[in-house]
Amino acid sequence: MLNKLRPLVWLRQFRLMAVAIVIVTLLCLRLLLPVRAPGMGTSAYFLGRKRISEISLYKLDLGWPKFPSFFTGQVFAIAVNPVDDIVYVAQRGESVPKILMFSEHEHFLQAWNTTSIEMPHGIFATGTSLWVTDVGNGKNGHTIKQYSRSGKLLQMLGTPGIPGSSLNPLQFDQPAEVFISRKGDLYIVDGDGGLNNRLIKLDPGFGVTWMKGEKGDRASQFYIPHSVTVDNVGRVWVADRGNKRLQAFDAELGDWLGAWASCFTDDGPSSVRLTYDNKYLVVAQLNVNRLMFLSMPPIGSIGTCHVADTIQLADGVKPHLVDVSLKTGAIYVAEIGARQAQRFVPNGKN
Repeated sequence: MLNKLRPLVWLRQFRLMAVAIVIVTLLCLRLLLPVRAPGMGTSAYFLGRKRISEISLYKLDLGWPKFPSFFTGQVFAIAVNPVDDIVYVAQRGESVPKILMFSEHEHFLQAWNTTSIEMPHGIFATGTSLWVTDVGNGKNGHTIKQYSRSGKLLQMLGTPGIPGSSLNPLQFDQPAEVFISRKGDLYIVDGDGGLNNRLIKLDPGFGVTWMKGEKGDRASQFYIPHSVTVDNVGRVWVADRGNKRLQAFDAELGDWLGAWASCFTDDGPSSVRLTYDNKYLVVAQLNVNRLMFLSMPPIGSIGTCHVADTIQLADGVKPHLVDVSLKTGAIYVAEIGARQAQRFVPNGKN
């Protein structure tokens, strides 16, 4: 009798073992396969990440925004209000609102449009207003504008509709981005393919403090300076896109501090921001669809760049510009190819 039951016991044990193997295999696949995020079309836009750090620094927030259907044009820029948790999105296209406003908590707030914006390129949010760089060629182009949160024009820098290189009166030619420090100083990268390749610092009264740059690949020269940020120790970082490098300058005097090029062999930096914890520079690479995290150097020599982590996006996403929430630590990415914005949150941060 025992001999007859023994094969049945073995068969039962074999089935249990087979089920266990299937469960373990599925769990492993779930951990290893790329995460997918829904996009505006039928295909996913987020593929996953190349692991460099042992634990990924950031993960995709699938729930933001709650209603992505509000993205109706090409999403070029994004900015986070550091006080009121408002996320601004700038988009281009025929008959679409230029500015969308979302909360950091997934909800759409409002949209506004204005004929004073022709082609938004970069945006920057303060606690009370939104700054927009306009690279259009019409009567309001080649300017940097300040708006209230509801879209009222408050200030316009540059000579509307007239590209140029003058500092008095102040002129721009396709200004790419503006960054405003906590002191109220404005740092402007002027030259998204136009006449100028320069970095300009303005004081809070919009007077020129210093200017660096001309077209070239040497120290303090640029080829399509595309993005700018200021770190917590007084260094200005410029995404020198055409030269495939980051350049660093002293914020007070404008002295050149060095450049990082070894991390950008396949594509130049399109955007640069400092993470909320001041540990990394997050850099977008437009043509290879990648976000890169570079370890911040200590005070003193910037040395050479070190890649701490990357997030690889799907082909065609084209991350253009990014911004960081100082409250939540989230990174927001404007994607001109995917025609949407996405949010990545720090791993292990509530």
